[in-house]
Order: sequence, then C-alpha cells, then structure tokens
Amino acid sequence: MPNRPSRPSRPPPADDDGVDHGQRAVQSVEVGGRLLLALAAHRGPMNLKDLAQEAGMTAARAHPYLVSFGRLRLVEQDRPSGRYALGPAALQMGLTALHQQDAVRTAETMAEALAQRTGHAVAVAVWGNFGPTVVRMIEARQPLLISMRAGTVMSLLHTATGRAFAAALPHDRLLQALSGHTRAVGDPPGRSTRPGPNDWAIVEAARKDVRLQGVVRAKGRPIPGVNAFSSPCFNHLGEPAVVITMLDRQEQLTVDWASASARALRDAARDLSTRLGWAGAPADA
Repeated sequence: MPNRPSRPSRPPPADDDGVDHGQRAVQSVEVGGRLLLALAAHRGPMNLKDLAQEAGMTAARAHPYLVSFGRLRLVEQDRPSGRYALGPAALQMGLTALHQQDAVRTAETMAEALAQRTGHAVAVAVWGNFGPTVVRMIEARQPLLISMRAGTVMSLLHTATGRAFAAALPHDRLLQALSGHTRAVGDPPGRSTRPGPNDWAIVEAARKDVRLQGVVRAKGRPIPGVNAFSSPCFNHLGEPAVVITMLDRQEQLTVDWASASARALRDAARDLSTRLGWAGAPADA
C-alpha cells in the first residue's frame, strides 16, 4: 500500500464527513490550517520557508499564524534551529481522535458506500479469537449463494480475506496464528497446524501483492465461480485493524489489478487507514 502523500497543498475535501460544505466558513482558519496539515504530513521539523511553501503561502504571511498556533501549543519552535513542529496540544488532539475512532463502524459505513457504488458484495472482517472473522456482509445487487456471513471465520491462507490479514500481521502474531490454526472456511481437507514452506510462500506472495497492488485477489477459489479482492486497513501502529473484501460472480468482477473495482477498493482502504492514523508502511513490512 503506497504511503500517504507528503504535500497537502490544500485541506482535503470532506465529502462524507457529515459537514455541510455550503455553510459559511472562516477563511483564515482554513488558510492557517494548511500549515498544520503540512507539519502533520512531514516526518520532522520544518523551517519557516519550507513550511510556508508547503502550505502555499509566503513566509511573512505564515509567521503570524505560527505565533498564534504556538500560543495554543498546537505548534512548537525549536529555538536553536528555528524549525517548527507540531506541539503537545496537537498531539493530544490526535490521540483523542484515535480513541474516538471506531474502526469497525467507520469500515462498515465505507463498505456500504462501496457496495452501493460498485454493485458488488462487500464484507468487513476483523481479527478474532479464531482468526479472520466477518463482522458485516453487504450483499451484491445480484445476491451470491455463499456461506459468508457475520460470524464466519475465514481461512487465513486460502481466502482473499485471510491472506490480506496474513500479509499485514506482524511476524510473531502470524506465526502464532499459523501454528495454532483451527479449521476455517476455505481450508483444504487435512490442513496441517504446522506452517510449512508452501504456507510461507503464500504469505510472501500476499505481502508482495499488498505492497505493489494494495490488494490481494482470489479467482474462483475457494468459492467456485466467485472472484474477490481484499485489502487490509491499518491503524496508527501499522497493524491491520480490519480487512475489506469485495466479491462477486466471475462475470461481474474481473481480477484485473487495474480494474475499476480494484481501484475503488484500494482507495477505500487507503482512506480508512488514513482516518485510523496510519501514515507509512505496515508493521514488519
């Protein structure tokens, strides 16, 4: 999954955030907010010239905003270097936002919109006590006769949903999951509880797909005639908070990486990851 863009030249539009963008706004707040967004997108402190340039304004115009933000402790200035960074109040706001963010609720809202827009079935899964567990299933426009519903535990290695988790889990948790594996939907008969070379090859392939494509895919397996794309959504620690899966009949959902459906899922997963505080590579990637 690609990194978040490093230069927000303007505040991102909030089309689905519940804000009425036709209401009266305070322009100076939006202008000053670009400085905070630029600092948030940057890995380290910034000098005034670069910060102002990232925010699309002159240094002379940016400085009074930074003074005010400093009084509110939203911004700090390192006196020896003169560089600016986000301050303790900004950190507290970020932590509060993370605590208020409900990953599953937000994922379900995005999944509903994704299903309505594409016509495909969309599922939301979390990592449960027995592995990848579906918590919400939204039917396709043409319902699929499959046994995937809320509460279903999916195979870690033999479903797109499971492989999306396998691609994103930290190594120690993945090893524990593979070693203590219980039978799940999609597992082949006689599945061993000890991970072997073939299991790790599946994991590495899934990691490569997520790294290069942002999604993993399944073509007619384990459900004959049904294709799927799955994408992990990361929290602020770089761990998979949820996995969103899109599935439909083969004639309705092509497994082309560049398809509109794959792009729609990638965009939704990236958006959710950003909302959950993710700003880089997943853990142990």
